[in-house]
Amino acid sequence: MSDEAETDGDEAETDGGDEVLRASDLGGEGPPIEEKPYKIVFEANKCFGAGKCAEVADNWVMDVVSGMAKPETYYIGEDDLEENVRAAEACPAKKEAGVIHVVDRRTDEEIAPDPHGDGTLSVDW
Repeated sequence: MSDEAETDGDEAETDGGDEVLRASDLGGEGPPIEEKPYKIVFEANKCFGAGKCAEVADNWVMDVVSGMAKPETYYIGEDDLEENVRAAEACPAKKEAGVIHVVDRRTDEEIAPDPHGDGTLSVDW
């Protein structure tokens, strides 16, 4: 897995042989949920540097060296939710399904882009 920084190397839980990947399986513990109830899961290995996220959200910047996007922080509060949802929805990678995922840490559901429409995490690494 090339994104160990984003995932801390955690592996997904399995249930009866079928892999079920939850947002809580990825990354570290982070700040208290009460302070930062949302988490960004970023599929950096699928980013191709279009920069749409950085155009619509201050939390997203383009790395000059790699030419890829990266968030300033992976844990956000209510004040930063809207701009990060815009970034997730603007991302053209993965045939418009995006590689930026905004997850509610309280429910472990994907808020954006949520291409499945059911809150399940839509990463594919």
